[in-house]
Amino acid sequence: MKRQSFVRSFAAVAVAALLASCASTGGLKPQASSVDANRLEAQRAFAGIPVNDAAWPHADWWKRFNDPQLDALIDEALKGSPPLRAADARVRKALAAAGVANAARLPELTGNASVTRERLPEKGLFPPPLGGSTITQGDLSANLSYDLDLWGRNRSAYESALDEAHASAVDRYGAQLFLSTAIVHAYVQLQRAHDQLDVAEALVNDRERVRSLTAQRTANGLDSQVELKQTEAAIPEARERVIQLQETIALTHNQIAALLGEGPDRGLAIARPHMQATGALALPAVLPADLIGRRPDIVAQRWRVEAARKDIAVAHAEFYPNVNVIAFIGLQSIGLGNLLHAGATAAGITPALRLPIFEGGRLRSNLAGKNADFDAAVERYNQSLADALHEVVDQLTSMKSVDAQRREVGSGLATAQSAYDLALLRYKEGLGNYLQVLSAESAVLAQRSLKADLDARELGLTVNLTRALGGGYEEADNNRGQTPTAKTGVRPQPSGVRPQSSLAAK
Repeated sequence: MKRQSFVRSFAAVAVAALLASCASTGGLKPQASSVDANRLEAQRAFAGIPVNDAAWPHADWWKRFNDPQLDALIDEALKGSPPLRAADARVRKALAAAGVANAARLPELTGNASVTRERLPEKGLFPPPLGGSTITQGDLSANLSYDLDLWGRNRSAYESALDEAHASAVDRYGAQLFLSTAIVHAYVQLQRAHDQLDVAEALVNDRERVRSLTAQRTANGLDSQVELKQTEAAIPEARERVIQLQETIALTHNQIAALLGEGPDRGLAIARPHMQATGALALPAVLPADLIGRRPDIVAQRWRVEAARKDIAVAHAEFYPNVNVIAFIGLQSIGLGNLLHAGATAAGITPALRLPIFEGGRLRSNLAGKNADFDAAVERYNQSLADALHEVVDQLTSMKSVDAQRREVGSGLATAQSAYDLALLRYKEGLGNYLQVLSAESAVLAQRSLKADLDARELGLTVNLTRALGGGYEEADNNRGQTPTAKTGVRPQPSGVRPQSSLAAK
């Protein structure tokens, strides 16, 4: 008897599969494929840059600037600033969505208890004496439902949601990298403002000394009131520059405090930065291929490509029959006094078969949409890889330029300082005039200001290059397949996606 039942069930499934063939997937497939990172040529752009495998940034890359205050600020921010807490919430939400998708793969058991007071009609289903009487009906049951998932639809939906959760976990690291680089950039600008303030205050002191000297020369009849007024008029301009830089420093303190998620008073406790240059420039040995596992934005996009691939599998499974099993067992009786008797036992099982015979093109349109989503995800991955390489080369180009500019500024500053010292000496000795001193002083000021700007730009470019190289992110093969968490941010390798894979849906 059981064998005959199995045969009938098998035949029903076979017939269902034939009927399902009315909905065809023919001609629908993804069109995009990923770019091979090794085909993005950049050898000429990297020419002349030393190669060192240790050149990848560390996770605590900001410590290379040797500023304990900066280390403390970033540690404070990473302990739980609002952007990171928001990123943690997004990871939890993605994990919750994966949990919902996983629930569809498991049996569902529910309980039901009801009491119904009902008058039965005389001409209804039940003859008198039940017909025409009022009865109380009790129902106490447990209901089980289970989707057999013969074609892997629920499994693929769960895997897609889990891939999105992995992407969210990687995005969390990206948010951490964005926050840390924003703090360091603001800190660099704070140091630049202090350096420029030193130049501006030195200018005020110099002009006040020149005014004092000019006053003495005027009293001795060596200069006129014209020269004295010229020296006095130059002082307010220099003081205005000091006030502007003091404003910049105050605003930058506020900016850093906001990045920490704190009020403006937190910024008042920030002392003058003392960042140091990071030394000789070097690049990792394998570029651009290794960027695929080092850039959080690229890794997150690869996870989203995998999620889109699983969504295609879900859409494919919709074309095939879906079999559910529904069962119940419990107690049913007329009259609550009979509910707990053995004769009130009720049980049943219902296999349910859903056949997509004619659905007006809905399934094909849905599959076409999932294919398009996959193509778009792959192209975003391709663009993110090109953008990553572009960012690295941009920083290298600018760093080479800054290095050349620094050499010229160093030479120009030495020359301008010598000219200023000579002009001031000639003025003291009565061999020159104030205009010569003022002109030489302006040249020194310009060179000092330019040097401060270049120092800040060099530090800023180092931060940009660190971010372009992934900021210390690295995929961990030993975490592959683990479920991500908001706090730990597990970074497993996307299954089926490798640095040189086609990323094409099967």
